[in-house]
Amino acid sequence: MKIICDWENCKETGSYKAPVEKDNSKKYRLLCLNHIKIFNKNWNYFENMNDQEIEFFIKSDLTWHKSTKTFGSSDNFFNILWNNALDDKLNIFKSSNFRDFKKTKISQQDKDALQVMELNDEAKWEQIHFKFKELVKKYHPDKNQGSKKFEEKLKKITLAYSHLKKTLGKK
Repeated sequence: MKIICDWENCKETGSYKAPVEKDNSKKYRLLCLNHIKIFNKNWNYFENMNDQEIEFFIKSDLTWHKSTKTFGSSDNFFNILWNNALDDKLNIFKSSNFRDFKKTKISQQDKDALQVMELNDEAKWEQIHFKFKELVKKYHPDKNQGSKKFEEKLKKITLAYSHLKKTLGKK
């Protein structure tokens, strides 16, 4: 079955898709090679947009038109995690368990968590807590152009910190 070009009065085969609307919908029409060239030459996505709309589109395009949140926004995942990390719900700082932390042997999981946080086995809780803050600032995606590599690193650091926090709360 031969599909005819959708250009007025054209009898050529329509093999090339041309969008019907600018809303990224799946609607398109089929044009022949000559007419798709004319269509593409005259296509202006920003036609009928003012300067502010064009600027907004370009800025939004940097994040694939998905909303982003600043590190300080209240509903940002890392901000929620950060606030929970700073909240001493386990009374680690007040407990005798904290003072006795270094007197006990630490597990392999604790050692692994300390290694992820770039610390040695001799690290005290204050160092762990300080290092966590430092690493969050260093590896946060907003500070690294949204790099997935840094986001994954930060997830590992957060899990390691959460593990150490739980471990310290139990001892």
